[in-house]
Amino acid sequence: MINHSTLLLQQNGINILTDPLWSQRASPLAWIGPHRRRAAGVRWEDLPRIDVVLVSHNHYDHLDIPTLSRLADRAQCQFIIPAGVGQLLRARRIGPVHELDWGESLCLGQATIHSVPALHFSARALFDRNRTLWCGYVIKAAERMIYFAGDTAFGDHFERIRSQFGTPRLALLPIGAYEPRWFMAPVHMAPEQALRANHILGARTSIAIHHGTFQLGDEAIDTPKSCLMASNPGDSFLVLDNGQSVRL
Repeated sequence: MINHSTLLLQQNGINILTDPLWSQRASPLAWIGPHRRRAAGVRWEDLPRIDVVLVSHNHYDHLDIPTLSRLADRAQCQFIIPAGVGQLLRARRIGPVHELDWGESLCLGQATIHSVPALHFSARALFDRNRTLWCGYVIKAAERMIYFAGDTAFGDHFERIRSQFGTPRLALLPIGAYEPRWFMAPVHMAPEQALRANHILGARTSIAIHHGTFQLGDEAIDTPKSCLMASNPGDSFLVLDNGQSVRL
């Protein structure tokens, strides 16, 4: 767990980063917008070779141009992004990029990446809402399946993902930025909904994401974690601190 929705997944010799973010703010401006409350759990200089970068959508707390540019400068990794996001990355010489629509997939070495639906939206400015896609990803490698939900509200897409791909060995499910519910419910899950999603997916292990680093909702920064733990999720739903890791 690096921070927010950024995880380093290491499987079968492949290193994958999800929604990488090392900047101090999740914002288009360096002097305003949500600022980091906790340091990234892995220092940039300690980051291993990265083979694949998964970007779920274009919000600033998930698509961070400075971080992606630094990764592109390494000339090591492939960038997998939702349909329509490629123009933004190519204009900044970030690549190679692979745009996927829902239902499309890409084989990279011994891994296959599938783009799957999410209930969310996209925007980076005032007048570009929903002009690009948002998604989750299913990663199949070494006969195991990992599901990265990205940002999503609760919905029947969890049942459809399980029906199509089977039960995940690991699911990465968002739990934060859910208050106020009248505003956030269509785009973000509350912790108890993430727990329901975990049960629907039948995941052997889930890890909570989208919490604990930036203040994005009305709830306190550690409230998502405490609410999830109060639901007694057991060993199947983990809440990791930044820098904490688990071997499955």
